Amino acid sequence: MPTILVIDDNPAVATALETLFSLHDIDTRTASSPQAGLDALAEAPVDLVVQDMNFEADTTSGEEGEALFREIRERHPDLPVILLTAWTHLASAVELVKAGAADYLAKPWDDRKLMATVNNLLELSQTRQQLARRDAGDRRRREALDEYDLRGFIHADALTGATLQLACQIARSDLPVLITGPNGSGKERLAEIVHANSAVRHAPFVALNCGALPADLIEAELFGAEAGAYTGANRAREGKFEAADGGTLFLDEIGTLPLAGQVKLLRVLETGQFQRLGSNRERTVKVRVVSATNADLPALIAAGQFREDLYYRLNAIEVRLPALAQRPDDILPLARHFLPADKSLDASAERALLAHRWPGNVRELRNTIQRAALLARQPRIAAADLGLPAPVASAPSTTADAAEPDRPAIEAALSRAGGVLAQAAHDLGMSRQALYRRIERLGIARD
Repeated sequence: MPTILVIDDNPAVATALETLFSLHDIDTRTASSPQAGLDALAEAPVDLVVQDMNFEADTTSGEEGEALFREIRERHPDLPVILLTAWTHLASAVELVKAGAADYLAKPWDDRKLMATVNNLLELSQTRQQLARRDAGDRRRREALDEYDLRGFIHADALTGATLQLACQIARSDLPVLITGPNGSGKERLAEIVHANSAVRHAPFVALNCGALPADLIEAELFGAEAGAYTGANRAREGKFEAADGGTLFLDEIGTLPLAGQVKLLRVLETGQFQRLGSNRERTVKVRVVSATNADLPALIAAGQFREDLYYRLNAIEVRLPALAQRPDDILPLARHFLPADKSLDASAERALLAHRWPGNVRELRNTIQRAALLARQPRIAAADLGLPAPVASAPSTTADAAEPDRPAIEAALSRAGGVLAQAAHDLGMSRQALYRRIERLGIARD
């Protein structure tokens, strides 16, 4: 519940304001003198101050109120202050507003006007506090990641930072890691980070895309083959497990591995032993396996296309890399990273990049930026240079509510905004008043 401090020497005024604010679920504290007000601020934080401009009897100059306001600004520079007086002086009002006063209202006040100002200031204060907490959290996460080798991974979103933190924390273990996430989101880069921060970071990192090879060649790629083991095998060759011995083997698109290959992979994970195709000789390796998939492996298990025992062997630890649309703060830093030094983005391009949903994730973003940089005639790339599809407009509706966000969308926006109505309204593309009416109509509870 937000808290307001009322500093006024008139008990009737303090009581009236306390009653008004309580009707709007606002906690009120009172102080009857400038010094008492300053002491109250020193004892406990508040979200807003409403202060009188005259305190001593028969005083109308406003000098006491001005001195109090300037002292509050000195001690609490970000605290919003509303000035309230029965003796208004336009020149003083203008000067104090220039000095940072939030508003200047005359007694007797208009309840609706006062509450409109109070609500706006409280929303703004809560948004600032939320941003400050987020910035502090981002700073702590960046500091926590400073000790790790991120292989130049570009990120700014808090969700990405948490994913990187998890990947780096588990890197020292020799347990198998399963990285999940959509195509083009950066799973191989995440696997490189796991290897770069592991105890075997100076040993080989070997990658194999299981979905890029015919099914009859995957086993040879994984385990190697003797000469003559299959058509075209003119000489013996080592497989990826031998090449990665002592280091890390990254198996991308693990869900495409044929069942026969799954059986042999499970054996290697359990025993560290395997045979080349066309050979009866047992070979022993020590390899940390990191696998990745964009598939729903439990669904493949249910369909009989993936072994459940192999799934649990690979999934000792799972790291999920979200889609780019779920980590929007990464979009512009990545876009700028993909730009050549002689190109930049104008405001329209940045808006277009943030509005696009990026179904192809980071790979699509990189291709979009590189194409725009090649084709743009000016140094500053505009939205038209990106070649992105225009956002699909909603079809006209015959009801007032059809074009408005539904309950799940509003609840999700409120959750993302930490309950701050102004931020949620901005995310939903509507005014705060419209969102408030929609919340009341749907009966959505606000914390």
